[in-house]
Amino acid sequence: MTVDPDHGMLDGTVITFSLGEALFALPVAPVLEILDAKPVAPVPRAPQHLLGLIDRRGASVPVVDLRRMLGQPAREDTFETRIVVLRVGGQGATARRVGLRVDRVIEVTELDEAGAAPLAEAELLHWNERMVAGVGRRGGRFVTLLEVSALFEGRLAPTEEEPQS
Repeated sequence: MTVDPDHGMLDGTVITFSLGEALFALPVAPVLEILDAKPVAPVPRAPQHLLGLIDRRGASVPVVDLRRMLGQPAREDTFETRIVVLRVGGQGATARRVGLRVDRVIEVTELDEAGAAPLAEAELLHWNERMVAGVGRRGGRFVTLLEVSALFEGRLAPTEEEPQS
């Protein structure tokens, strides 16, 4: 994803997917592969958003439920559920692999009208959502572009099942 310095727009190829009726996008660069839903080995005392581990070519990959990360209720897998495996936090040996469980992958595309832009009214609305790089459109619908690195920075906001500290 690159930022157009003249317009503050985020440009580039993205993968679009849905969580319920909401559309989201991630840049394609960190996407390693898209897997069908598969059984996940649970990890004891894991946070609510961490579903467990899957095997990817002999390596353990943690899988997180993007619905729970974004404060939405959990949902059972369907035939459309996918695990988007991402490379985060560097290159080569320093890179980590993480799977994001999403309801449905839609397409690899570019957003309409030169990409997504940060929400200009965010400060006015007292909204600081670090996981959102911008909001764009695709086929006349709003698409929230997620910031991959911010998805895994620091502690996530507690969900209803987790006590606040």
